Amino acid sequence: MQTNIILAGVGGQGILSIAAVIDHAALQSGLIIRQTEVHGMSQRGGSVQSHLRISNREIYSDLIAEGTANLILSVEPHEALRYLPYLAPEGRVITSTNPFINIENYPAMDDILSELHRTNRPVLVNAAELALEAGHARTSNMVMLGAAAPYIDIAVEQLESAIEELFHIKGGDIVAINIKAFRKGQKLSQTQETEK
Repeated sequence: MQTNIILAGVGGQGILSIAAVIDHAALQSGLIIRQTEVHGMSQRGGSVQSHLRISNREIYSDLIAEGTANLILSVEPHEALRYLPYLAPEGRVITSTNPFINIENYPAMDDILSELHRTNRPVLVNAAELALEAGHARTSNMVMLGAAAPYIDIAVEQLESAIEELFHIKGGDIVAINIKAFRKGQKLSQTQETEK
């Protein structure tokens, strides 16, 4: 088993929290994980990406080669588009449809979605709306993690346990809201899968 995941977004959207949850869950599952991160500008709004490689055997490189990512998990639609060259032919794109417009010539959403629909059954998520339903706008990253959960090859219980571990210092209410957000994303992904 080997899963190559590219996490993409912009600063302040919680990409590194997603990576921390997956890392912890993978280690608790007895898997090997390699990770590398590229941070954008030191302020919010800069491009952020992380390569996560998860396996039950030795991994020799932190980096994911173009055309070999099983999953692109993006919390921003333009950032999903940016990393499409990394996607394997049967790989999946899970992305938020909520743009973070931080450049002058940001592409039209219709153009972005048209390109994403050329991939293998993308999962498109209104993460902002689901996060608010879960109880807090800042949980959209956990919504996205939930939407990607069926494609990560780690048990949902391990992912939820890792969410609890990551957020427990902020109190039980914050843990509960983040798990609720995770489950909303997971439910959406499962619903979209059965409809296709």
